[in-house]
Amino acid sequence: MSRVVVSGRIPADGLAALQEQHEVVSWDDASGMPRAELLRRVAGADAIVSLLTDQIDAEVLDSAGPQLKVVANVAVGFNNVDVDACKERSVVVTNTPDVLTDATADIALGLILMITRRLAEGERVIRNQEPWKWGMFYLLGSGLQGKTLGIVGLGGIGAATARRAKAFGMKIAYSSRSGPKPELADELDATLLGFDELVATSDVLSLHAPYSPATHHLIGAEQLAAMKDSAYLINTARGPMVDESALFKALKSGQIAGAGLDVFEEEPAVHPGLSELDNAVLLPHLGSATVETRTAMAMLAALNTNAVLAGQAPPNPVT
Repeated sequence: MSRVVVSGRIPADGLAALQEQHEVVSWDDASGMPRAELLRRVAGADAIVSLLTDQIDAEVLDSAGPQLKVVANVAVGFNNVDVDACKERSVVVTNTPDVLTDATADIALGLILMITRRLAEGERVIRNQEPWKWGMFYLLGSGLQGKTLGIVGLGGIGAATARRAKAFGMKIAYSSRSGPKPELADELDATLLGFDELVATSDVLSLHAPYSPATHHLIGAEQLAAMKDSAYLINTARGPMVDESALFKALKSGQIAGAGLDVFEEEPAVHPGLSELDNAVLLPHLGSATVETRTAMAMLAALNTNAVLAGQAPPNPVT
C-alpha cells in the first residue's frame, strides 16, 4: 500500500478518497504542519499532498526519498513547489485548476464593488457606532457603468471576472503574454492592449496572470505612476506580483484612488501601512473559500494522486 502524506487539513471527501486506496498520514490542525514535522513525516512517502503555504523544495524531496512519485498541490498556482527539483527526481507535480475559477472571480468582483463604492468604509461606520447622517456627498464612490476593466491575464479566472464585470456595464480590455484570445475577445467584446497601455487606460486594473519570476512586482512604482489617479487596482492572483511598499505610497498620496487585495507579498503578514488606509480593502486570501470549491480542490488533488500512484497519467499535470 502506498504512503501518502497530507501536509494540512483538507475537506473530508478528499481525505476519504485517498484513504480508500492508501495509507494516509494527515494533519488536522488548521494552522498547517510545521516545517520540521513535514520533513520528518514525508520520510518514505510515495506522495505528498501539499497546500500553497507549504514550500516543497529539494530538502523536502530528499527527506521523502527516491520512492516519491507525486506532489499534488491543492491550488491552481504552484510557485510553492520547486518544479525543477521535482523534474530532476522524476517526481510528477499536479495542481487543481478550473474548479476555483468562479469562486475567485466572485471575490474579484466583490473587491471591485467594495473599493469603488466604499462599502468597507461604510460598514466600519456602522460597526464602530460612529455618528452618521445621509447626505448628497456622504461616502461618494464611483460607478462601474461605462468604465474600463483591464484584465492582466485573460485565462479562466480573468475571463470569468470579465463576464461578471460586463454584466455590470463595464467595457473590457486585456493584456496577454500568450497573445490574442480571439474567441474570448469576441464573447466579451474585449480589446487587446499592450501591458503599458492597459495600465495607463484602465479604470479598474485586475491581476489574473500566474506568478513567476517574470511577474514578480509586475505592478511597482512605475506602473502605479502610470495609472489614472481615479483608477483602482485589484489583486486576487499572487501577492508578490505587487510591490506593497510602492502601493502603500501610491494610495497614501492619492496617486491612485484605491486597491482591493486578497493576496499579499509575505502572507500572512501585510504591509503595516495598508491597514491604516480607508482606500484599501484587504481580505485574508478568500479567493477559493467556499465549501464547494475547497471540496472540489481536495477531490481533484486526490484524483491526481491516485492516478499517478496507479501508474496512470494524472488529470492535471504541471510536469
